[in-house]
Amino acid sequence: MTSTIATTAPDAQRRSPFTGADICGEAGLTLPDRTPRPVFNDDLWDFTDVIGLPVQMALYRRRFDFTTITDPRWRLVAKELILALLVPTHDAVVGLPRAYRTALQLTSCYSRLYEAGKFFGWLDQRGITTLAELDTHLCEQYLAFRRYVVDADGVVVGEQSAGVRRAAAQMIVDLVDYRDLFTSDRVPADLRPWGGATASAVAEMPSGRQGNKTPAVRAEVLQPMLAAALHLVQALGPHVVELNRQIREIDNVWATGAPGLRHRSPTMVSDIKRLLADHQATGTPLPMLEEHDVNRRLTTGWDASDPLLPVSTGVLARQAGYVQFWAKWMPALREPLIDTLSTVGVEKIFGRDAAEAPTADGTTLLPWTLPLHRSEAAALIGIARTAAIVVLAAASGMRASELMELRVGCRRVEEPIPGLKRYRVASKIIKGQGLGGTDDEWVVIEPVHQAIELIEALHDDPRSGALLLSRFSFRVRYLWFRAWVNSPAGARLGLAPIPDDPVALRMLRRTVALEMAHRPGGVLAAKLHLKHIAAATTEGYAARPGGAQSELLGEVNKLEADHKLELVLAEFRNYQQGILPAGPGARSLTEFFATIDAELNTEATAAPKIQRNDRDILNLLSKRAKALHLGPANYCWFTDPSRALCLKLAGTPSADRPMIGMCDSGRCPQATHHQHHRPVWAEHAERTKIFLGQLGKTRTTEHARLQADFDRAVRVITSIDTATRTSAPEEQA
Repeated sequence: MTSTIATTAPDAQRRSPFTGADICGEAGLTLPDRTPRPVFNDDLWDFTDVIGLPVQMALYRRRFDFTTITDPRWRLVAKELILALLVPTHDAVVGLPRAYRTALQLTSCYSRLYEAGKFFGWLDQRGITTLAELDTHLCEQYLAFRRYVVDADGVVVGEQSAGVRRAAAQMIVDLVDYRDLFTSDRVPADLRPWGGATASAVAEMPSGRQGNKTPAVRAEVLQPMLAAALHLVQALGPHVVELNRQIREIDNVWATGAPGLRHRSPTMVSDIKRLLADHQATGTPLPMLEEHDVNRRLTTGWDASDPLLPVSTGVLARQAGYVQFWAKWMPALREPLIDTLSTVGVEKIFGRDAAEAPTADGTTLLPWTLPLHRSEAAALIGIARTAAIVVLAAASGMRASELMELRVGCRRVEEPIPGLKRYRVASKIIKGQGLGGTDDEWVVIEPVHQAIELIEALHDDPRSGALLLSRFSFRVRYLWFRAWVNSPAGARLGLAPIPDDPVALRMLRRTVALEMAHRPGGVLAAKLHLKHIAAATTEGYAARPGGAQSELLGEVNKLEADHKLELVLAEFRNYQQGILPAGPGARSLTEFFATIDAELNTEATAAPKIQRNDRDILNLLSKRAKALHLGPANYCWFTDPSRALCLKLAGTPSADRPMIGMCDSGRCPQATHHQHHRPVWAEHAERTKIFLGQLGKTRTTEHARLQADFDRAVRVITSIDTATRTSAPEEQA
């Protein structure tokens, strides 16, 4: 029989098996030499300097502060639990039947400690003094407490995510599973909350079978966002680099702490007068004061009608070699200042006489920026960095953790064939990897290299190996980026405004996968060469089958298969409604659909109570869906390589995939045209007609070729329209 003491609370004299333990030594964490090492007895475990921690891990998550738990007994319980999760091979842990057998990462352990602080604080507020009082009713109450969001009046205003609910349930489950380890307080031995269910089941975590729930960025958001980012990187990037150089140069000379500045000298008034004469001789405007400094002057008694109110006298003083402009100089310098002001005016310092750059549509050249204050110039440099991050994420699909591991000098360029370059980026995979991550390389397209080159050029310390981006909040940076694009500065450059939808890096990764799966169309293809992105991702997978791009390609292939099934089902439904395909392969496809339809009708007649759903139909259509390849103006049903016109023209009749870029869908027996392809053909016919009208009478060869192309487009359009209307009279009858 278990004693009462063993059931309610452990012996007060029992010593923790972890007392005096070196936390990093036990957990296998490496610290630099002469760095203080956290000890189990400490109330603060500082892992800030542990070697190999991911850059993405915030600094506050590297400091385990147990003082958030006020009760010393519960504080010891939390310490024992966290160390047991870090060191599952410890002698005191291996004997626990339900303990974890794989060590948790520091990030996960910090989350457990955070939830422990919440839980023990909740117990304390309810007047509970020992874990022995915990029962299933209290467990349910705590889960309900963490499930809902309440306002100051205690009214429920929302519900927490499944992740929060899982953390709450996991805290209690851990107290049960590690009960025999705790030396200062324990839950009852017979406590089995939620019938022993896992924390994920208790929290009703969504099943992985439901697919990736991360939404893609809407096309209405992606198009202007990507257009603005590419324009900033490719068209304005060199000018932003020059602006950044000017800021550093001027800061070194004109900053308050710049070396060589004097406080005063006998010639200070004459020095500033000489400077003002130079401004007049060169026509250089006086430096303008920023608005917040103007407001400060007004609050200290400056006259609002004073013409010198917007003039930055401090900058003038530093230009003349002095730390600041002393008020006692003003009587002697007021008249020269006003004379100079009336001659040359006053203007913001940065961006004067800016070089011209094309607007977003490429039709107009404008000064790439209007004059800027220093704070505005620094903000614009930050906007350019964010634009580069957007291009990086949208064209590579790299995760946030992988972007943060990039370092200066990470670009790799190979030229296996003269004139053909391969671009790579070196980083680390963090997700699912051990401490320190795993080195990896991404095969990328040229715009990604251009974005990294811009970030390196704007880097404060561009030495090789320095973190390129370090830890950053994309949400905050994106809000600034969107605000600038939607501001008059963005409108002046012809940038379309970006809607207010939220955008996250994981959403951009999801968008890349969907755009590649649904190619050849999409917004991404309109701004970046989608075939190049797909080829780079595939090549990256081939180079490292276990690398990051293999996972992205796996997601793309799954999405592509699902998308093709949806397209085949949609065409089958069109067939049932009398909307038929056109093109050389239309008859074969229609016969296939007729076979499926007949099979369904036969089974329905034999068993009238059975109703076929889309899943059953998809099972019948799946083989044909695997043979579907999407072209920009047709579908290719690659069921028989020997009949593929593109392979015959290329001289590769045994290939296992069509050469969709060589497709002549007007002649290939496996190509079909559908209603949604009509706009592509109509646009092609219109453009060809315009070119025909512009040809001279002597250019007979070009005229004949274009006329044949135009006639083919008209035939395709006519066949699509005819097929769409094929069954209309029968339906009316």
